[in-house]
Amino acid sequence: MFRDGPIEGIVIRELKRYADDRGWLMELFRTDEISEEYVPVMTYVSLTRPGVARGPHEHMDQADYFCFAGPSDFKVYLWDNRAESPTYGNRMAFVAGESNPSLVIVPKKVVHAYRNVGSEDGLVINCPNRLFKGEGKKEPVDEVRYENDPKSPYRLD
Repeated sequence: MFRDGPIEGIVIRELKRYADDRGWLMELFRTDEISEEYVPVMTYVSLTRPGVARGPHEHMDQADYFCFAGPSDFKVYLWDNRAESPTYGNRMAFVAGESNPSLVIVPKKVVHAYRNVGSEDGLVINCPNRLFKGEGKKEPVDEVRYENDPKSPYRLD
C-alpha cells in the first residue's frame, strides 16, 4: 500500500551543535525559521528506553515539532495518510538523534512513529502547535493510535 518516497510538508533540518570547552548549545526553535502554522504552543520532553517505540499514531489537528538531539538514536517512520496530498501513500524512514541531530516537523494527518535504536535511554523534545488535551486539559486527546491494531498498515521494522 505504501511506497518509499518524500512526503510533502515534512521538514527535516539538521540541528547544529555549538560546542566549546564548557559543553554545547543547540538552537531548537526560532520564529524566523518556521512557518506560522507550526509555531509551538507548548513543549515537553520524553524519555524512551532502548528498543522501545512510540507510535504509530496521527493527529487530526496537531503538528509535531520533534527535536532529536541525543542521547541515543531513533529510527523515525512517517506515512502520508492525507488523501488530498500529492505524496499520499508515500513513506519515509531515517535515523535521527545523537549521530544525526535533527528537527522533524510532522504535519497533521501524517502517521508517525519512532523507535530508540541506540543502546541507552534517549530523549526527544516535542514542541507541538496545539495544547495537549486543549485549553485547561478539558478536550479529548487529538490522537489516532495504531500501535495495537494487528491490521494496521503502519509497520515498523
